[in-house]
Amino acid sequence: MYYGADLVDGYRRAATYVDKILKGAKPADLPVEQPQKFEFVINLKTAKQIGLTIPPEVLARANKVIK
Repeated sequence: MYYGADLVDGYRRAATYVDKILKGAKPADLPVEQPQKFEFVINLKTAKQIGLTIPPEVLARANKVIK
């Protein structure tokens, strides 16, 4: 299982920082931001290989399930 920042969203937000810097903003003046979007991924294939059973309630909450 993985619960953490959505990497694709992080790359998009990094691109906005690059855009601001290329347009003349000073990097020191830009605020530090926390991740805004998170994802929950479950790898069922690995869970089955190690003998874990994931309850349906947990699977229903996952953003992505790897089969």
